[in-house]
Amino acid sequence: MGIINVTPDSFSDGGQYLDPAAAIDWGLRLADQGADLLDVGGESTRPYSASISAAEELRRVLPVVQALCEQTRVPVSIDTSKALVAAEAIAAGAEIINDVTGLEGDPGMLRVARETGAAVCVMHMQGTPQTMQDDPRYEDVVQDIFEYLRQRRDALIADGLDAQRICLDPGIGFGKTHEHNLTLLAHCGRYHELGCPLLVGPSRKGFIGKVLDDKQADRTAATIGIALALARQGIQILRVHDVLPVRQALLLFDAAGGIVAE
Repeated sequence: MGIINVTPDSFSDGGQYLDPAAAIDWGLRLADQGADLLDVGGESTRPYSASISAAEELRRVLPVVQALCEQTRVPVSIDTSKALVAAEAIAAGAEIINDVTGLEGDPGMLRVARETGAAVCVMHMQGTPQTMQDDPRYEDVVQDIFEYLRQRRDALIADGLDAQRICLDPGIGFGKTHEHNLTLLAHCGRYHELGCPLLVGPSRKGFIGKVLDDKQADRTAATIGIALALARQGIQILRVHDVLPVRQALLLFDAAGGIVAE
């Protein structure tokens, strides 16, 4: 899944693709590089980011979603927690709702997902982007998030969503310390027990700088290393900024016997 941040303030590439033409061009490049999905977002969810109105979010993402849906056959995902934005993006051709609040942030999101038949990605987040990194705590981070994702899966199915259209995401970097993130990454395979495709998004995140002991280091190679570890665990969707090098690494990892079929 290639990331297209149509924002001025995302943690890694904020401002690079705020102009719709630049975002569209980047999305088409990601598709050419082998992205299987394109994830378009108009509101930053980095720690302590400011929220924006639905009108502003739509102004940013709608031209990009529409153009990408017209110019490529790669499925488009809308990264939003607002029901209105999701509905408009799906009307413009998007097929997936990627919601960092697990479809809990907006009471209208479930209705949009149910009525449109869109696939949904349900993520775990402790708190909100404004509070999630204040003091994240868990009794057992892997088990606690397992229980949350299980409960959300069951609740959404009970509310009428097709189980085959639900994807689950443990939410790397969303209300977790860097120790929590590393523990989750090492045990993501556990979440296959939930019976849904898994999405993980470690790309360029802050814990990488802590592990490298260099906050200014380029994080592409480190992201590739994590992607290989996740591929080894059978994670189905990797959400990344750098599609081409990650895809090349995965192809060679597989060719050399690194990915073991279950």
